[in-house]
Amino acid sequence: MLQALDILKVAHRNTIDPVMNLLHMKEQHIPGSIQYVIRRYYPQQKWQSDDTGMLVYHYNPKRAEENFLELRFCISGNKYCFERNCSECSELPTNNCSGKHDTIDVFSFHFSSTFLHQFVHNVKLSNRKDEVLAFKHPNSFTKIFPICSRKRRSLDGLLNHSYSGSLENIFVNAKVHELLLYSLECLVDEKEDGFTCKFLADEAGRDRIYLAREILLQHIGDPITIKELSRKVAMNECYLKKGFKEVFGTTIFDFYQQQRMEHAKYLLYEKGLSVTDVSALLGYSSISHFSAAFKKHTGLKPCDLLR
Repeated sequence: MLQALDILKVAHRNTIDPVMNLLHMKEQHIPGSIQYVIRRYYPQQKWQSDDTGMLVYHYNPKRAEENFLELRFCISGNKYCFERNCSECSELPTNNCSGKHDTIDVFSFHFSSTFLHQFVHNVKLSNRKDEVLAFKHPNSFTKIFPICSRKRRSLDGLLNHSYSGSLENIFVNAKVHELLLYSLECLVDEKEDGFTCKFLADEAGRDRIYLAREILLQHIGDPITIKELSRKVAMNECYLKKGFKEVFGTTIFDFYQQQRMEHAKYLLYEKGLSVTDVSALLGYSSISHFSAAFKKHTGLKPCDLLR
């Protein structure tokens, strides 16, 4: 089964894999404007991969007209229903409908150097982000980054909105500009050894951040405080929080909550456990607290996933 990174590398193809059915595609290819392709796939096999983003910077000093910046994203966990004729659908299987299915959504946004010039006109190039936008950075590169909550909201907005006509164009352009902004924030100056936080330039510092992530995953059903986590990885709490945010693009709390809720979805839908059992397994003091957290993260009530 292809992973998110593999999908991003071949995002320009109409068919990614024999076990991935193309459900929906929307594209815009207007010279001098934002060019994009949005594809929604249905995986016929169980999909397990982290949501991933990619920034591609192509630079050719001899042929400036070929310079471009491209953003690609692969996200999963959204829902799609094959049956469009259901009346009063309760999101549960009916005689003609097997219910909603998880999808894999792939986005590709292409920005020409001409289009991006508007953002750096009369701007003093003071950092790597400015150099990339102005195509003054001397080498092509590819940057892989996690998808933070801000990027996720912008991507979700592109898939789930009610605008049409000229208002849709305004909305889509606004969301694409948001994604450009948030993705460029993932770039840091080379003089900082690839990290804004100085202590991450040390390999030992980075190893502690990755260890913290592993410990969080091991404590899905046994909540751990940031103070306890900092002791386990032998790192100052402040450094731990800043370093985690820079390396993984999200806060410790948001990452932990996301992983807990994803595990809850698995236990409810795949294993068929009760809401009470899942709440206890994840260490919640009450079912109401678990239900509130689950709905905040997924937009659903836990009982909606019960078969």
